[in-house]
Amino acid sequence: MIRAIVPLAVLAVAAVLLYAASRPDSFRVERAASIRAPAAKVHALIADLHEFNTWNPYVRKDPNLKGRYRGAAAGPGSAYDFEGNHDVGRGSLEIVESTPPTRVAMKIDMVAPFEAHNRVEFTVGPRGEATDGTWAMRGPSPFVARLLGVFMNMDAMIGRDFEAGLANLKAVAERS
Repeated sequence: MIRAIVPLAVLAVAAVLLYAASRPDSFRVERAASIRAPAAKVHALIADLHEFNTWNPYVRKDPNLKGRYRGAAAGPGSAYDFEGNHDVGRGSLEIVESTPPTRVAMKIDMVAPFEAHNRVEFTVGPRGEATDGTWAMRGPSPFVARLLGVFMNMDAMIGRDFEAGLANLKAVAERS
């Protein structure tokens, strides 16, 4: 019996590892929302990290989050170092590009719970009396991430946070 189970187990593990190795070596997660506020107002809520953190879903996941702002007050060069619970982790976020009122690009460097270096992009564009906002993140997908992706839908997990964040952004932007 064991002689039959061991080879099957080895074959199953090998199949999972081969499947993980065949997955893309990069990822992109993107979500969008329509916001009834001017594009300039939406852009300002993204390009200033103090304002960004009023609606950032990750800040809301840890009421005891420790954070420190550094660099410029807003726009390129402004940064935020954070350390939070297991839902937030530890790392830094820095604005690397801001083109009012249409685009903000950031880099996020995570240290824990795992190391990751990704690019975050917000695009904002007027559409009638509303503004279309998109939150995207892209980056490399090392083997361990591809292996985890076999068992967990990372797009759905991160996407759920982006959807919550865009809903928060919408609520803040439409308030006044």
